[in-house]
Amino acid sequence: MAEHHADADIAAVASLIAEPARAAVLTALLDGRALAAGELARLAGVSPATASAHLARLLDGGLLRVASQGRHRYYRLAGPEVAEILEVLARVSPRAPVRSLRQSRRARLLGEARTCYDHLAGRAGVELLAAMLAAGHLTGADSFEVTPAGEEALAGLGADLAAARRSRRRFAAACLDWTERRPHLAGALGAEITRALLERDWYRRDPAGRALRLTELGGKGLAAMFSCKGLTSHTPVT
Repeated sequence: MAEHHADADIAAVASLIAEPARAAVLTALLDGRALAAGELARLAGVSPATASAHLARLLDGGLLRVASQGRHRYYRLAGPEVAEILEVLARVSPRAPVRSLRQSRRARLLGEARTCYDHLAGRAGVELLAAMLAAGHLTGADSFEVTPAGEEALAGLGADLAAARRSRRRFAAACLDWTERRPHLAGALGAEITRALLERDWYRRDPAGRALRLTELGGKGLAAMFSCKGLTSHTPVT
């Protein structure tokens, strides 16, 4: 008798994400950081008790992981596949209305450069992938391989390609950017490049969220190494 497999229960995951406070918690963790319950409650605009109940459901549903440090518990996304789900939903969801100058500034910064879990996204991520393909550092379309020229350039950046190749996740893949509607580089290679960019102080994390700020050093470095001159059109931080 042929074996029949039931379809995946996507409704269970969808119901977890559909609640506004839980969606806010997941969005706050999209940059790959681990945050305490109190901070997530503040970001979601709910009481600590309500946040605790939502976090328990997200843990039970496999969307979050938690680690204890002393008396505190820190929550993060369960993995890059959860971030991918959220990014796909963002692409088909209406934009939230902008009602203040603060929200307008935040939206602009997120559009310029941000982390999509652990890799560079926004206009910066799209421009970097396009520049690497144009320079012959990468080949491919939906998934990519590093060329000898790319190996040299990424070694100069300080990216550990051997570590990226040892990872159990996809090595290098195109991820359609929800603000640009063009692909940026995802996977283990995208994460390793972003780590190197932050370590070299070419980008800095915005204290208020998951936006990244291009530094003056980074603008010069990206223009020299990858010909990413379009990224310097906004004012870098010093």
